Amino acid sequence: MTDVPPRTEIRDRFGRVFDYLRVAVTEACNLRCVYCMPPEGVDFKAGEHLLSADELLRVVRVAAGLGVTKVRLTGGEPLVRKEIGELVAGMVRVPGVESVHLTTNGVLLRERADGLLAAGLRGLNVSLDSLREERFLQITRRPGAGKVLESVRHALALGFPSVKVNVVVMRGFNDDELLDFAALTRTAPLTVRFIELMPFDEHQVWKRGRYFGSELIVARLREAHPDLAAESGSSTEEHVYRLPGHAGKVAVIPSYTRSLCGSCNRIRLTADGCIRNCLYSGEEHDLRPLLRGGATDEELGELICHAMRQKLVDGWAAQKASQSGPPRTSMTQIGG
Repeated sequence: MTDVPPRTEIRDRFGRVFDYLRVAVTEACNLRCVYCMPPEGVDFKAGEHLLSADELLRVVRVAAGLGVTKVRLTGGEPLVRKEIGELVAGMVRVPGVESVHLTTNGVLLRERADGLLAAGLRGLNVSLDSLREERFLQITRRPGAGKVLESVRHALALGFPSVKVNVVVMRGFNDDELLDFAALTRTAPLTVRFIELMPFDEHQVWKRGRYFGSELIVARLREAHPDLAAESGSSTEEHVYRLPGHAGKVAVIPSYTRSLCGSCNRIRLTADGCIRNCLYSGEEHDLRPLLRGGATDEELGELICHAMRQKLVDGWAAQKASQSGPPRTSMTQIGG
């Protein structure tokens, strides 16, 4: 195995530099959210078609040699993968990786959080679309709102440096809970992030009048709290605020509006080993034949760089060009 020269950057033709790798460690999920997949689930790939722990760690190592400093583990639901603690520990040790984070639905988090923190995990994003048990069941087709909230509180008590709650806002479904979610930030150093519904399910739930845009979310927050104070946030959080006297923050992510594409720094690796240069792109670049065919790290790095150089100017252009791309019928197959 040959080392990739350290700190070489991955840059596209528009000058964007990619230093953030999102790694889907599984397609499987223990929930069946209405905006993600049908009740019976989707056709998850068998284990041999997914990257092994060693393959995932190698891709992270190569990417870190190309300038990636932040890694986020996603899925599917990453906590259903048994080796998740070992993966975190292994990625934390990769030279050049400054932080490893994880996005989860929180159902299994309560019992895994201590081990993940000990393994070196620096941040958690927990998906939770309703604080009400009956609505949680309606959205996810599984029980567990109280269990997820307990997981969030436990993660905060453990002292994770970053804990965020992600809320996909749906008109007439949970948009009346915006202020209830914002109230979670009153005493906890928590960021609640409201996310626009995205069109990544085969049945296109977002087209059924459920879409609730970022400007409406901000307006709803301002209506209740006219003295919202602007705050700084991550590159995906276009509107970030702190309610007066609150310890945490609220943020809005314009995932469908796609107004932040110009500052994109993300590389996406699917659980079956494909690089996607944009969430909305149908084009994929398969690393698995190289990983399993004796390719060098330089060859892997070249394919990653090539994939990112093909990135289009924004998500709208990527969506338009993706009509002939390979079909992915659920966000769980793309990597969240």
